[in-house]
Amino acid sequence: MRGLGGKETQILPKITFPVEATHIMMFARALDDTNPAYHDAEAARRSEAGGIVAPPTFTTAVAQFDPDYPLRPKHGESWFGSAKEASGITGKPATSGGLHGEQHFEYLRYPKPGDVLTAEVKPGKEWSKESRRAGKLIFRERITEFRDQAGDLVLVARSVGITTERPVEQTGGANGTAQG
Repeated sequence: MRGLGGKETQILPKITFPVEATHIMMFARALDDTNPAYHDAEAARRSEAGGIVAPPTFTTAVAQFDPDYPLRPKHGESWFGSAKEASGITGKPATSGGLHGEQHFEYLRYPKPGDVLTAEVKPGKEWSKESRRAGKLIFRERITEFRDQAGDLVLVARSVGITTERPVEQTGGANGTAQG
């Protein structure tokens, strides 16, 4: 299946993602979210949720269970951001690469400890717009369905990535930002 830019659009392998109370607590702490629904079993039992539940963006942690995730550290290998070697773009790139456009989460219920979620990523809509400075902008939606161990749909995450036809010239505006 080919998309707008002639790129092959693929369905990625399914990823299994166990949901554990400790992971939920650490994720909430990383966000400085002190809601007891994320760490206090007794308080969570008395809440509307009825028990510990995961914070709204918790399922983004599925990347840690994807062996091919490009930003996941790989022992003994350089990876983007590892500082083992330069990992930036060298020379003038043909495009700007990719940009994160937007993210949406549609919950049927909150993930909770004990769930074993399976994430399946599928291509969604694709469209383009013309830009004066970057040429054609190609927007690609990716839809990730998270199902529990019974096969029931728990949530749907939609993200939109943007690629440009050409890089935007940096013309030395204030603080090195582009002008125009």
